[in-house]
Amino acid sequence: MGTALWPFVVYFIAVTAVVISMIAISSLLGERHREKATDTPYESGIVSTGSARLRLSIRFYLVALFFVIFDVESIFIFAWAIAFRELGWAGYIEVVIFIVVMAAGLVYLWRLGALDWRTSKRNNKDTD
Repeated sequence: MGTALWPFVVYFIAVTAVVISMIAISSLLGERHREKATDTPYESGIVSTGSARLRLSIRFYLVALFFVIFDVESIFIFAWAIAFRELGWAGYIEVVIFIVVMAAGLVYLWRLGALDWRTSKRNNKDTD
């Protein structure tokens, strides 16, 4: 077993040497400058104008979370579609149950108002 591991040890040493040499060479040959704008953050080459502490509504995060959940659902359905012939009727019934459960979750979120971007009328009654 000891003779089978020596290629991995050599590979590990070679990779470590390459990484260390790349870091050393870049620190020796890298450009060094200190200017006023060096530490200024920017987005896509555009200098920022406001504060980075922008408050976003929780609805942005909820919609992103719902998107991820239903995106994962589409991945499962796609995987089922690829193996459709091998799974047969049992796989078909399982994916129908899966879709019904996810649709029930979507209807629940819809009725709860989690997908509505407008402010609810209940919140506006409090201010009247």
